[in-house]
Amino acid sequence: MPTRIFISSGDMIADRRFDFARDLELRGELAAAEHLYVQATDLAPRFITAWFTLGEVRERLGDRDGAIAAFRQAQDCDPADRHGAGLRLIRLGAAAPAPMPTTYLRTLFDQYAPRFEAALVEELGYRGPSLLLKAVLATRAATRRPAYFRRAIDLGCGTGLAARAFATQTDAIIGFDLSPGMIERARATGLYAALEVAEIVDALRRQRAGSADLILAADVVIYLHDVAPLLAEVFRVLAPGGLLALTAETHDGDGVVLGAGLRYAHAAGTLHAAIEAAGLVVKQLERASARSEAGAPVPGLVIVAAKQ
Repeated sequence: MPTRIFISSGDMIADRRFDFARDLELRGELAAAEHLYVQATDLAPRFITAWFTLGEVRERLGDRDGAIAAFRQAQDCDPADRHGAGLRLIRLGAAAPAPMPTTYLRTLFDQYAPRFEAALVEELGYRGPSLLLKAVLATRAATRRPAYFRRAIDLGCGTGLAARAFATQTDAIIGFDLSPGMIERARATGLYAALEVAEIVDALRRQRAGSADLILAADVVIYLHDVAPLLAEVFRVLAPGGLLALTAETHDGDGVVLGAGLRYAHAAGTLHAAIEAAGLVVKQLERASARSEAGAPVPGLVIVAAKQ
C-alpha cells in the first residue's frame, strides 16, 4: 500500500518539475529523476512531497545518507508526517521505532478505501477474518462453549470484512477506525450496530468495563510498536470469559521490527508475553499468514486470548 499523496508546493513551476521527475522515475530513469526532484526542492524549499519522493529515489539508488537527509527534510516540512517519512527513517536505521503518526495512517487508509477490498482480498489474498473465525470457533469448541457473542468490538474495522465473517456469531458488533473513508464503507454493509471514526485505544477507553464478549483486531497490531496500552484497555473492556482474537505479522528474531512493507512485525514470544502481562490467558497461538506479497506468504500469527 504505497502512499502516493501529492501535496502541492504552491509554486506551479516546482509542481511541474515534480511531474516531469515522476515521469522519469516511472520509466526507471532514477538518476535523471533525482536531478529534477532536487530542482523542485530548490524552487520550493518546503515542498513536502518532492522531499519525500527524493528520499525514495535516493534509497533506490543506494544513497542511504542522501535518502536520510531528504526524509528528514520531508518530516521537518510536515510535522503531521502525512507521507510517513519517519517510518522510512526507522527502516534506514536513522530513528528508533516509534508509534505511527495518526495523520499518516488516516491519510493512507482514506486514500486506500475505494480500492481496499479489491487490492487486499483479490491481489494479496487477504484472509485475516476467516483465520480469526476459525480460531475463535476452535477455542470455544475446546471448552465446549457456544461461539456466540452478545456484543463484539471490531478494532480497525476497515470496510467491514471482519463483521462479515462474524455476522452470524454476534448479536451486535461495533466498529472503530481512524479513516472516515473506511467507516463510510463499513456503514454501507449494514452489519454494525454502531461505528465511530476514532483511534482504537481512545475508543476503548470510552467503553464500559466488562461490556464486550469478543474483541477482534484483524491486522491491527501491525501498526503498533507498543501493544501494551491497547491490551490494557482490551482487558478492562472484556467481560469475564470474553475473548480477544487478533492477527499479527511476525519474524524469527526477538522483539518488534518494522518490515519492508512499513508494518510492525512482532516476535511470537514477545507478543505472547505482552498479552499475558496484560492479564489475559493465551488459548491459541498459531503461525498463519493473513496475506501474501510478491507471491509469497507474509509470516504471521493468529492468537486467541481469554479474560478468565
